[in-house]
Order: sequence, then C-alpha cells, then structure tokens
Amino acid sequence: MHRILPAPRSLPVFGVERTRDIERRAAAALPPHTLMRRAGLAVARLALAVAPHAERVWIAAGPGNNGGDGLEAALHLRTAGRRVRVTRVGGSAHLPDDARDALERAREAGVDIDDDAAPELARGELGIDALLGIGASRPPGSAIAHAIGRLNAAPGPVLAVDLPSGLHAGTGQPLGTACVRAHHCLTLLTLKPGLFTAAGRDHAGAVWFDDLGVDTAAEPADAWLVGADAVADAARAHAQHKGSFGDVAILGGAPGMTGAALLAARAALAAGAGRTYVSLLDASGMAHDPQRPELMFRSDWWKQPEATLRRTTVVCGCGGGDAVRDILPRLFSATARLVLDADALNGIASDAKLQTLLRARADRARATVLTPHPLEAARLLGSDAAQVQSDRLGAAQAIADDFRCVVVLKGSGTVIAAPDLPPRINTSGSAALATGGTGDVLAGWLGGLWAQRPAASDTDVAMQVACEAVYAHGAAADRCGAPVLRAADLVDALAAGR
Repeated sequence: MHRILPAPRSLPVFGVERTRDIERRAAAALPPHTLMRRAGLAVARLALAVAPHAERVWIAAGPGNNGGDGLEAALHLRTAGRRVRVTRVGGSAHLPDDARDALERAREAGVDIDDDAAPELARGELGIDALLGIGASRPPGSAIAHAIGRLNAAPGPVLAVDLPSGLHAGTGQPLGTACVRAHHCLTLLTLKPGLFTAAGRDHAGAVWFDDLGVDTAAEPADAWLVGADAVADAARAHAQHKGSFGDVAILGGAPGMTGAALLAARAALAAGAGRTYVSLLDASGMAHDPQRPELMFRSDWWKQPEATLRRTTVVCGCGGGDAVRDILPRLFSATARLVLDADALNGIASDAKLQTLLRARADRARATVLTPHPLEAARLLGSDAAQVQSDRLGAAQAIADDFRCVVVLKGSGTVIAAPDLPPRINTSGSAALATGGTGDVLAGWLGGLWAQRPAASDTDVAMQVACEAVYAHGAAADRCGAPVLRAADLVDALAAGR
C-alpha cells in the first residue's frame, strides 16, 4: 500500500470495464472470497494508520461488494480493539456472494451491525465510506444519500473505500448532489481515472492504493498518471552553447494583452531555450522587456523566411486577440513545431478553413500542441464547458483525434491526449495556479522545453514534452505551497526547479 499523489512515477489507470475484467480473472485464480478479504484487511490497516487514536469507527456499508469490503474491515478493526458499528444501507436480499460471506463472518465475530440507521459521528470517531463502488452510474438513492450526508457532516476523518460514494469512477464528476468528501481514499486493485481529474481530487482527499497482490503489469492501461519521472534531466554538456538549445518565437500580445506574451516568453527563456524572440501584435508595444533584457523583440517575425520558421519552435496565441487569426495560415504551413494557446484556439474554433489547415499539418509530419482550458476546448468541440468537464478524458481525446495533434486540457487533473495513445492525467499542481497568466506560462515553458529537441517534431516527442511541461508547471506550484501563485512568480519557481 502506498500514497499516490503526487505520483513519483508514471502509473497505469484502468476504467470500470477493464477493472472488472481484471477482478474477474484474479478472483478465478484465487480461493473464494480472497480478494474481498484482502481488501478488508487493507482498509483496516489504513484506518488504523490515518486515525490511530480513534477508539470508535462507524462504517457505512452499501448493498454490494463495496459494503462487503467495509464488513471485512470491521472484523479486523474489532480484532484490533476498536469499537466498531456498521450501518448497512440498502438491504441484504440480493447480496453478492463475497459480500454475503463478509456479512456472515462479521456477525460471527460479534460486530455491531444495524440496518438503515445512519448515526451522527462524534468528534474523534472515524467514518468509513463503503456505500457504493465503481459500478455506480446514477445519483444515490435517498437512504444512501442520507448516509453520505452523515459522513460529510462528520467532525472527524472519513476514509472512502475504492472511491468516494457518489463519484463517477471514470469521469471524476459527482453523479448527483450527494457525494462523499473524504479525507482519505483507498483505491483497490486498480487506479481509477475519476480519482485524479475533474472534482475527483476534491472528493477523494489523499489517495492511497493497494493492488491486493494482483499484478496488472501486462494489462493495457486506459490512461496513465504523469509522475515525477516525466521531468527530464536538465544537465548540460560543458561544451554546449546557446545554439545547442534551439530558438523559440512567441507570437501574441495584442493591444491591452502584451503581458500574456511576455509571460510566455519569460517562461520559454527560463525553460532553457537558447534564444527567445517576442513578436507583439500590438504595433505600438514595447521594444524590450526591462525585467528580461535577454528577450529579443521582432516586429512581424512570422514574415521571416520559411527556413527560419521551420527550425524555430513557435508559441502562438497568448493574448493574441482577433489579430492572431491572420498569421495562423502561414504558421500552419511553415512551422515544424507549433504550440497554440488562447486566442489562437478561439480563432481555429470559429474558422473551418483554419481547422482544415491544422488537420493537414499531421500529413506533413508537423507536430502541434493545443493547450485549451475547458471553455476553449468546448469551442473546438462545438459544445459547452459543462460537457467538457463531464468527461475530460473523452473531450481531450476527441480534440486530439479530430485535429491529429497533442492536446493539453488544463484544469484539475490536466489531461494530455494524442491520437492512438492512451491519455495522460497530471498528478501535480493545485488551485494555486488558478490565476491570470499561468496558462501563458505553461505554453511558453512547453515551447522552451521543446526547442531543446530541435530535430524532433513528431507527435510522440510532443506528447513527452507536453507531459514534462505540465508536471513541472504543477510541481512548481506545489513547492511554493502558497494558496495563490502569481504568474510572474510561477516563472521564477519553474526556473528554480530546473
């Protein structure tokens, strides 16, 4: 058993169907009830670890195998000397075999079990949520919703078994208004995507994992968590020079929005790009950055010879306004490595010709990374932000497949997707990044990292760079530990972590 967030390395994630397949095969290879008994023991051990001074434990047990896990845990906690009360919610008429066995064993052990009487938890008492498992697909019924309310009102810690009841295992969205907000969640057998994106992290709290002794290394993952191993070694050879680390051009900064372009440029510079150019769309804009005089300002940079555009990593759209649309066709045609953010994405969403040109880049081995937030993603999909958030992995994959590029769907549990690859879910970062300009910093940092691989413009490399950039971006905020992080300070935090 170990804690997941932030993930020390990339880890496989499995959806509901594949998890059920893994569970069926594992159960068939083991003596009856083995997996549930292992699960109950794991829950009990974590309960004792996270609430060592809780003399009393209340377990809310649902009518399925999740409730069976709770009953098994109750048996072990009683043996460990804790006063345990189990409230069974939902009846026992159709209990699965494993859960029925757990109920009989708990009764034989003298566990205090009652039906449909969710108590109020007292201070110092541990609540264990074993109500609903991964099969839940609709809002909880009234009895279970009442038990969820009791858990959420508890003055002490709450531990969820497998995932918080009322949370969709695949999307990370609550199924209704009743959804457990746990302090800890022990997910069993596999990692579920819903724990790590959308509202999942707010409801799951600290996520722990126990594989129950089942090896899933040979199983094809539905997604992967991005861990600390995504960040490449930044060591440099002594004989290298600025020409060894590529060029970045930042195109954006329409009138009133030059700050967005400057933030992206400073981030690209901090990431280690050899030379960073800034081409503002505000003709009356500044000609230098007094805080970063290393940045080189060039008017109409996109009019450079095609060979220059082809060897430069271009970041376009940061504060670009409507003016950015006019320069996109040339960028789509000439650049080999292109990061599109903000107003560049809005321009594409409203122009079918630009969409066609963007899709054509893949035919010419030109790699593109899109970095939308949920509303920009919705515009690209012709939907709305609520639909995007209802299935973040699906939305990111749909955009990646449509435009044949890498997509970084920002938000809680940022999703990185590419055609023909399982999506990635980032495990670093927090709402400290929910401030203006941090997305511009991410785009610039991504471009700065990518520029240092000048011979690489294929989608696989773009995916690797995007994962590295997103993880480092979030990790910088985690290191700062502040509730709010200003974008300019984020650049410095990223630089300090190199």
